[in-house]
Amino acid sequence: MIRVLIADDHDIVRQGMKRVFSRTPDIEVAGEARTGQEALEKIWDGKFDVVILDISLPGRNGLEILKQIKSHHPKLPVLVLSMYPEEQYALRVLKGGAAGYLTKESNKDDLIEAIRKAAQGKKFITPQLAEMLADELESSTERAPHERLSDREYHLLCLIAKGKSTKEIADDLALSMKTVGTHRARILEKMGMKSNAELTHYAIQSGLIE
Repeated sequence: MIRVLIADDHDIVRQGMKRVFSRTPDIEVAGEARTGQEALEKIWDGKFDVVILDISLPGRNGLEILKQIKSHHPKLPVLVLSMYPEEQYALRVLKGGAAGYLTKESNKDDLIEAIRKAAQGKKFITPQLAEMLADELESSTERAPHERLSDREYHLLCLIAKGKSTKEIADDLALSMKTVGTHRARILEKMGMKSNAELTHYAIQSGLIE
């Protein structure tokens, strides 16, 4: 039996996955978490075979939680689930140690296959992601500007580029507006840009947002 922890702040998503797994004899939902901190606490206290981690959690986002999980439990497989397409986050989460990346539009068979592969210590790679990995290997070794950003800064870059206001970002991530402003200033500095418009243009040109 594969014991799974689902970390997602949307009840409807967790309930939907539980319904899918209730009809899958070798997968059991052994725990649920609504925030990254709650997920970490459950991982410390319990034994899970696979963690399904939403990338957009209140407070510390999934990228930061992934890093902390892999730091303390390097052998625990983590599948990252996201509403964002693969080109935005998949490479970053795989580099962070994730066992796979699925969008919330993935079908149930892919989700079940990903869990089974992760439990076996394997990676779940879609054909599109395999192509992205191949392209990266063939590309120049010079780092793109957005690759200089921390996981938190990269997440904020994508939100800014989608037109989210400072207040909306602060509310989404449970941060103060001052903290969001500080992160924004660091993003601009690291990327050598001066405005949100420049960040948005860059994100669109680089395929980070649709």
